[in-house]
Amino acid sequence: MAENPAYPVGLRLTGRKVVVLGGGQVAQRRLPALIAAGADIVLVSPSATPSVEAMADAGEITWVRRPYQEGDLEDAWYALIATGDTEANTRASAEAERHRVWCVRSDDADAATAWTPATGHSEGVTVAVLTTNAKGRDPRHTAAIRDAVVEGLRDGTLVAPHHRTRIPGVALVGGGPGDPDLITVRGRRLLAEADVVIADRLGPRDLLAELPPHVEVIDAAKIPYGRFMAQEAINNALIEHAKQGKSVVRLKGGDPYVFGRGMEELHALAEAGISCTVVPGISSSISVPGAAGIPVTHRGVAHEFTVVSGHVAPDDERSLVDWPSLARLTGTLVILMGVDKIGRIAETLVAHGKSPDTPVALVQEGTTAAQRRVDATLATVGEVVVAEDVKPPAVIVVGEVVAVGPRMSEPSE
Repeated sequence: MAENPAYPVGLRLTGRKVVVLGGGQVAQRRLPALIAAGADIVLVSPSATPSVEAMADAGEITWVRRPYQEGDLEDAWYALIATGDTEANTRASAEAERHRVWCVRSDDADAATAWTPATGHSEGVTVAVLTTNAKGRDPRHTAAIRDAVVEGLRDGTLVAPHHRTRIPGVALVGGGPGDPDLITVRGRRLLAEADVVIADRLGPRDLLAELPPHVEVIDAAKIPYGRFMAQEAINNALIEHAKQGKSVVRLKGGDPYVFGRGMEELHALAEAGISCTVVPGISSSISVPGAAGIPVTHRGVAHEFTVVSGHVAPDDERSLVDWPSLARLTGTLVILMGVDKIGRIAETLVAHGKSPDTPVALVQEGTTAAQRRVDATLATVGEVVVAEDVKPPAVIVVGEVVAVGPRMSEPSE
């Protein structure tokens, strides 16, 4: 006769006693979820792994430092039996049966009254997978199903639109440096759930092709009226669509707050009473040099790095950058939006004490298939950028770190 499948249920363990027998690797894996559930956890074990001991030292669990004894499961709501003593596990399992305590056994699942599903989490949803065929239980297959579902929910490839809890508003999403795989999982999920996407030119454009046909995509680079009015028009578009009850994603390159005008948009939304979520992104200031084989810090070479905007020349009265102070620093200087000003920037740095032999690397279209790296020095970079026809977007790295790594002209597969 076929065995009946297990009945899935979610246990609400907040403030309720849970007993864990054994302080080894099984307990180390299972305890964090029980702690997160708010359970009152009693660990019974003569020894424990360093991680489990740290949980006890932090007051997250109560550790009774001895082997299992009859009566340890009294008043428990749930028990995890995971000692290396089969005889003790059997006795504890029998006590759980007498006290009607749901019991999981790591050494003999068939003798347990409960099984631990393969679980994962994605934005307020818990995915739990159990094998229905006891004779064909395959933990690896179950875990693989769990991973596939959770990953699909996280990256938006498995779209499950909200109905009751969906709240109209705006998400400022950092899309990363350009490679679509470098957007955060939260950013990709919000993108998949959007009604309207207002995208920057430097955002991960490949992701737009994955959007459903009903999603309205607005190219922020084509909003008219000049730079200042373009930002005002973007703000108005965000507000207008959100007030229509739509879920709006403002997709930006890099991180919204690293030269991304994210705070300007947040202020405009706040003044209009529009709720806003900010999703950080991987900044090109770190990721693009890394993709080109350049660490922004390196032991014995650079203990700090500074990121500056180069869109305003050093001699321009609008510049807020203290270039003389930057010239005196010994660490790495990362310059964004500075391709057309790099000649004057280099001259200024040298004039204030930076060695003209300081290595410089320009990484164009970083992390994309079109990535290329051009090397120079402060003395030559003004000429090299013209001779090599370097175009924006490009990240410029100044410092000895340019020479410490292997040359990587193309992004890794």
